[in-house]
Amino acid sequence: MTPSQIERGVRELGDWFHNMDLGGVQTAPNHFLGDYPGAKWRRFEHAIERDLRGKSVLDIGCNAGFYCLEMKRRGASRVLGIDSDDRYLAQARFAASVTGTDIEFRNLSVYDVASLRERFDVVLFMGVLYHLRHPLLALDLLYDHVVGNTLVFQTMMRGSREEEPLAEDYPFSERRIFDSPGYPKLHFVERNYSKDPTNWWVPNLACAKAMLRSAGFVIRDQPEEEVLICARGTRP
Repeated sequence: MTPSQIERGVRELGDWFHNMDLGGVQTAPNHFLGDYPGAKWRRFEHAIERDLRGKSVLDIGCNAGFYCLEMKRRGASRVLGIDSDDRYLAQARFAASVTGTDIEFRNLSVYDVASLRERFDVVLFMGVLYHLRHPLLALDLLYDHVVGNTLVFQTMMRGSREEEPLAEDYPFSERRIFDSPGYPKLHFVERNYSKDPTNWWVPNLACAKAMLRSAGFVIRDQPEEEVLICARGTRP
């Protein structure tokens, strides 16, 4: 495929949220976050196994497939990207075609992952949680059905970065703890945030970690401010 054909294909597929270099053509060169998600990936890529040969990867909310391509570059034997937006999936399939990469893409919601009937060595769950009306249900479904070993989690976070040491229980009369900056808080967006009506829930750091632990995940690393590397543990 020539650069002019790639450029035409990129343009015909509409606005891209993932900026990728496809044969010298940038898909989103004017992204409001800069070279996104490449710039973010470079801040935590060291925390992901460099050699994924023989491993399977599921990318939930894959968008245009940036992370799917990166997982294949590390040798993953099977990469499946799912998204509920056909426009993003069309972009992802185009990117995989241009790069000659064998990646499977399906239109599935995170709430449908049980239908896959498969556990994956690595599950990417990035930029999805805050778009969900039922975020804890989604984490439970990941734990119950698809995460075999590692969960790479990322979400937008707002509020305090503090983490309050918490007791196992508090009496009904306790009120102060809820006003502590480090108490887990999930901020609800009733209408729009950043002109996006699908931005529903935005946790602080303590809340993101607490939700993961409550679903049964063990947090192993935080290589980037919004990224948490988790193992599948035992649900409390």
